[in-house]
Amino acid sequence: MKVVILAGGLGTRLSEETSLKPKPMVEIGGMPILWHIMKIYSAHGFNDFVICLGYKGYVIKEYFANYFLHKSDVTIDLKNNSVKVHDSQAEPWTITLVDTGVESMTGGRIKRIAEHVGNEPFLLTYGDGVGDVNIRELVELHKAKKKFCTVTSVQPSGRFGALNIEDDSNEVVSFLEKPKGDGAWINGGFFVCEPAVFDYIKDDATIWEKEPLEKLASDGQMVAYKHHGFWKPMDTLRDKQELENDWNHKTAKWKIW
Repeated sequence: MKVVILAGGLGTRLSEETSLKPKPMVEIGGMPILWHIMKIYSAHGFNDFVICLGYKGYVIKEYFANYFLHKSDVTIDLKNNSVKVHDSQAEPWTITLVDTGVESMTGGRIKRIAEHVGNEPFLLTYGDGVGDVNIRELVELHKAKKKFCTVTSVQPSGRFGALNIEDDSNEVVSFLEKPKGDGAWINGGFFVCEPAVFDYIKDDATIWEKEPLEKLASDGQMVAYKHHGFWKPMDTLRDKQELENDWNHKTAKWKIW
């Protein structure tokens, strides 16, 4: 089963990092968040990737084309025009890098890679979010429910601490630092899709999270996999710093490899 990763957006809310590179190439612990996402899937045995490129997609192409330079010691013989790689740390990955257009919306990007996944179900996620999602369990649920699309649903923590205040006395009865949000389940990415979802996407201007998902839901063709563990998107510089802090302190819950 192939893994499709959306990696073409501009990342405007993370402009401090994305003026020279696409958002999925923003680093956590010295490695792009895209790499972290791929490692999550690889830990569950999924190693065939299709990356949807857009904004500054060549940066991602160059990174993987020269992957051994990032991960291994090398000896470069300029006279003989040769490179010797020492202790290569190659991943067991096959990576198809597809230019899906700079202006394309998420749905359009997915539609453009249809030929690369063929008539088989495929995994799909965003190139800016990590979690300790049990991909194997997710796939098993998808197979059991027999729907066109399974989405991983999450309940992210709130941005602020919550106060429980006694009405009469205004006494703070309890304080909970960054509790779960309002109880609503939201789209956390980490989808499993049948090829039938391509029929729900009209063109490059289609936003996956609008018409396609709304129609799949109304048609009774979408089911949710409730993920109760760690999940975090990298939407802002603050998010990036929090993920970096987790990695540096060896408390990165998404590191399941």
